[in-house]
Order: sequence, then C-alpha cells, then structure tokens
Amino acid sequence: MFMTKSLKRLVIDSATKFLYIALFDNENKVSEFYESGHNDHSVKLMTEIEKMFVKESIKVKDLDEIIVGIGPGSYTGLRIGVVVAKMFAWNNNIPVKTVSSLALMASSNDSVNLLLVEIDARRGNSFLGVYKNDGKGLKLVAEEQLTNLEEYKKNMTNKYEVVSGGKPNIIKILESNLLEDVTDVHALSPNYLRITEAERNLQ
Repeated sequence: MFMTKSLKRLVIDSATKFLYIALFDNENKVSEFYESGHNDHSVKLMTEIEKMFVKESIKVKDLDEIIVGIGPGSYTGLRIGVVVAKMFAWNNNIPVKTVSSLALMASSNDSVNLLLVEIDARRGNSFLGVYKNDGKGLKLVAEEQLTNLEEYKKNMTNKYEVVSGGKPNIIKILESNLLEDVTDVHALSPNYLRITEAERNLQ
C-alpha cells in the first residue's frame, strides 16, 4: 500500500497592518498567526514562523510550497514577507506561488454581494479590488487599482460590501484561479500599484 506524501505549505502575507502566517498539511491548517502589527512585521514574522516550525517539528527544507501575498500595499511591512519567501525558496529550492493581498482579504468574506476590498493608501486614496465569491472559490471582477475610495463607490451599480480586513481563507484561495507560479524567484517583488499621472494632477 502506497502512502500519499503530505504537501506542506507555508503562507505569508505582510502587506497590510495585519500579519498573516499559516502552515498547512495538504488542505489541513495545522498552525496560524493573524494579528494587527505596530510597525513590527519584520520582527514578528520570523519569530512566529520559527515558533510554528518548532511546534510542528519541521524545518524550512521540509516545505513543499510557499504562498506569499505580494500586495498591493503601502504599509512598511509589505516587502518583508516577499524577502522571507525568496530567502526560504532560494536556499531550499522550494516552489513559490504569489497571490494578491486584496484577494487574501476578500477570501475572509462569504457574502453573496460584490466585495470591494480596500487598503488605506492615505491622502484619500485606497488600494482597491472587486471580488466575488464563485462557488467554492473567489473571482476577481474588477482590476485592482489605486484610487479614491469614495469616488469609486459612486460608480458601483451592484450591491457590494467593503472589506478592509479579515483572516484569509486559504482553502478558498486554493479553489480559485488567483495563484501565480513564480518561475524566477530572484525577480519576485511586491506589487506596488501607482497612482496615475491624471490623479496626481487632480490632487
């Protein structure tokens, strides 16, 4: 009788004020950390990952896959999650998949309405994306962008809910078509959405 090897996944997202780390064995969540930070993601991230590894008696080299949120976001911790994913992947030859941090936030909400996901970008602007629950998964229905939240709302014609936080549902992400394989880990970088020149001129 052949035993199927378990798939160990590490999930990291540090693009918002909430730091999210989770360890999965196949689709079973074995450990999780979700907490609002105080400009200390760079300290908390490695500390909490190490705690998980000790608790579950695994090492980095035991990971089969890393899923990392790549933004958008302007929070100071945005870069650190990507740096750690790259370091783990390169040193241990671990495949990496990326996902939008807005999608991770959207996955926390099971509403049948559209999900207007936003991360405050200051000066009246937000990083925005519109998602919809689609069966067991999630679908992006409007391109992610950096724009004024209130102005964007005025153009929403269908029922929607604003999502500005929430613990990610990784199973929903795995059921979606939102993960992208990283073919060159050296080239992996956060997604910094930029405001358009026209919007800058209006400001």
